[in-house]
Amino acid sequence: MFSFAMWLPALSMFNDYVLEFTKINGPSMYPFLNAERDQTLRRDIVLNFKYGAQDDLQRGMIVTFWSPWNPELVAVKRIIGLEGDVIRTRDPFPVPTVRVPPGHVWVEGDGGERDSWDSNAYGPIATALIIGKVTHIVWPIHRAGRVPWEQHAEQFRKHI
Repeated sequence: MFSFAMWLPALSMFNDYVLEFTKINGPSMYPFLNAERDQTLRRDIVLNFKYGAQDDLQRGMIVTFWSPWNPELVAVKRIIGLEGDVIRTRDPFPVPTVRVPPGHVWVEGDGGERDSWDSNAYGPIATALIIGKVTHIVWPIHRAGRVPWEQHAEQFRKHI
């Protein structure tokens, strides 16, 4: 028992700064994540790689970040635009286009407009808020594997 207790601080540090299992709640990333949300009450569990989370961000990546509206809430969205990109926005954003400022990204959910609180609601997010990159789906087991975000990078590009 004592030897296990000695590992707890190391495991906690690993979970906080390197890698974490994250349960996906809500419909905002449907159908890519929580694809079975209508058939079952199960939620996807993903690997959230935290080390270097703000490095080498690219369009199409799925990231976790502290919500700009509620700093206690971790959100999961896809990067749509990088700094300097001009983005076509959706309601409720007050203007039809926006240029992503330096040190920020534009994130959106894959689900319907009403299913996601994303940059269309709170604007570009500071890269400093990003705490992880979703790299693998772990559960459900039949969907387990690497998240192929590169295949979707151009699909989610919203340049003008």
